[in-house]
Amino acid sequence: MDKLILYSPAKINIGLNIIRKRNDGYHDLETIFYPLLLSDVLTFNKANKTMLTSNSEEINNLGSNLVTDAITLLQEHTKKELRVEIHLEKNIPVGGGLGGGSSNAAVTLKAINQLYNLRLNYKILSELALKLGSDVPYFLDPEPYFASSRGEVLSKINLLLGHPILIVNPGIHISTKWAFENLKIKTNTKKLSDVMLKKSISIDDIKSLAKNDFEEIVFKEYPDIKSIKDRLNNLDAEFSLMTGSGSTVFGIFTNLQKARRAKTEFQKDYFTYLNFPVDQGSIT
Repeated sequence: MDKLILYSPAKINIGLNIIRKRNDGYHDLETIFYPLLLSDVLTFNKANKTMLTSNSEEINNLGSNLVTDAITLLQEHTKKELRVEIHLEKNIPVGGGLGGGSSNAAVTLKAINQLYNLRLNYKILSELALKLGSDVPYFLDPEPYFASSRGEVLSKINLLLGHPILIVNPGIHISTKWAFENLKIKTNTKKLSDVMLKKSISIDDIKSLAKNDFEEIVFKEYPDIKSIKDRLNNLDAEFSLMTGSGSTVFGIFTNLQKARRAKTEFQKDYFTYLNFPVDQGSIT
């Protein structure tokens, strides 16, 4: 096999609670990772030298990113030259809390493993993925998961939202480092881990338990992001929340008509994506 084309999905955080800062500098957290149909597309071709191109100027200008870092890590682990040309069709907004870079890295690990028949198992790939980022292991198997520790301890949960999810990204790049440095950790009276006690998770459970500890500081610094959440609620979203450390906000709607009306309100000014249940497809 000399060529592979793979989809690299985005995710949202349904709730994000920061529990404590660890001695190693990382933070313990609780969150639900939920995959979206919104995806980047990566094309891999064996080649004489490694090269990354993209339809995104932002990616091209970086020179290196988590995709090339993933290849370097595999070469160090296997002691092999793994030369590949990669084209990244970027559809997921960069730096918006949707996990696009982490997803790209995980897909690259899987693709090179397959292209070069490295035969690395899931455990080894997960260990390598964690070296690239706390949420990279999740994207090796992007299903609904409850995540804890740094985000790498994953427990599969029974959550399939039968509602449209509207994604709104204002194009504001928020530094994760800045967000953690400015976060004041509080004791949460409601624990997102309580969802683990449920055989299935409903929208009412999400409304009751899910919150994002970063919203307070991000909304204060970037009031436009708070405005998006407020507008989603005013447009009859059943539930809305910022994902990750921002800047993307999502709204869950009870029906497609409401979601489409809300999309119309935002799409002139912001990136929007309307995520349907799996059997219905999606609209960008």
